[in-house]
Amino acid sequence: MASSPKKKQLAKQLAENGLPLKSLLSRIVTPEATWPDKDEFLDVIYWMRQILGVIIGLCWGLIPMKGILGIIIFFLINLGIVYLYYSTFQRVEDEEYGGSSEILKEGLMTSFSSFLVVWIVLYSSLYSDL
Repeated sequence: MASSPKKKQLAKQLAENGLPLKSLLSRIVTPEATWPDKDEFLDVIYWMRQILGVIIGLCWGLIPMKGILGIIIFFLINLGIVYLYYSTFQRVEDEEYGGSSEILKEGLMTSFSSFLVVWIVLYSSLYSDL
């Protein structure tokens, strides 16, 4: 039975660099890193957004931020950080990923959901009059 090219690449990575996770983490924090797998970079964007959504939700719940202003600021921060990360820090060619709108959309709504859940639960538990 022949191994798939993906498995061969993973085995080669393990032999050369140790764990592939270490390689991924080093590319995340390395400016202008090369991303041989497009999906890997989009996964980084996705998970970065999830973490960002939870952090902003915690901040808004503790502040206590209310209303549409909190939602607008969340989107501005979220989109701004992702844009700066891929265009300035990583300098990826956005056309390889379907344009800047595709990168900016990656994981945005799930991040928004995580943000809302954390914000609402924390705000309600700290400031509700039960």
